[in-house]
Amino acid sequence: MIQGNKEVEHLRTIKSFVIRSGRMTLGQEKAFQDLWVLYGVEADEQLIDFNKLFSRPAQVILEIGFGMGDSLLEIAKHHPENNYLGIEVHKPGVGRLLANIHEHSLTNIKLMKFDAVEVLKKQIKDNSLSAVYLFFPDPWHKTRHQKRRIVKDEFIQLIRQKLVMNGHFHIATDWEHYARQILKSMQYASGFINCANPNDDYIPRPDYRPKTKFERRGERLGHDVWDILFQKNNDIS
Repeated sequence: MIQGNKEVEHLRTIKSFVIRSGRMTLGQEKAFQDLWVLYGVEADEQLIDFNKLFSRPAQVILEIGFGMGDSLLEIAKHHPENNYLGIEVHKPGVGRLLANIHEHSLTNIKLMKFDAVEVLKKQIKDNSLSAVYLFFPDPWHKTRHQKRRIVKDEFIQLIRQKLVMNGHFHIATDWEHYARQILKSMQYASGFINCANPNDDYIPRPDYRPKTKFERRGERLGHDVWDILFQKNNDIS
């Protein structure tokens, strides 16, 4: 039976993403065709056995919306002790990361191409993730689109349900309005505590999160980035 509870049964019908028809390069297409069988995980609504998937027991970290995958690749390279599951809906990014995983002979990353909320609800066991990363989610900055923002109360509780005790939810965004909204939602969320210094709401960028090209370009233009880190501190289910 799929694990879950009433608080997440009807989690959002409005999608937080729009699948864009980005063109894949020949290399990305070839990687997707040849390497998915090695590093891909099907969205088949079956609960994932992480020890079997990675052929070893280790803490599992999920990144939601890895984009082109550069950050996830660097994190996994520098932390071979961890297992990483990346979820992304855009096929070119999946193809690019598949190629890079193979090029670097990494065995601690698996990928899914599907809606992360549906995967969390139907395929991730409760209390099984050591951390969840959500780096630079679509801010949907126009007021009429903000209902599409993924970080909502129901989503936060779904993340809490899947984290192990003391597991972490790390969010980074370069949109101040979204950062304030996320922070407020997390501060009021049951079962989480802020990991920031008592004199601050946000944390400095941790060493494990590499700067993206987009982020470095934004810094040159004077744009800030807000890192938000909360820890699951009790079980309220």
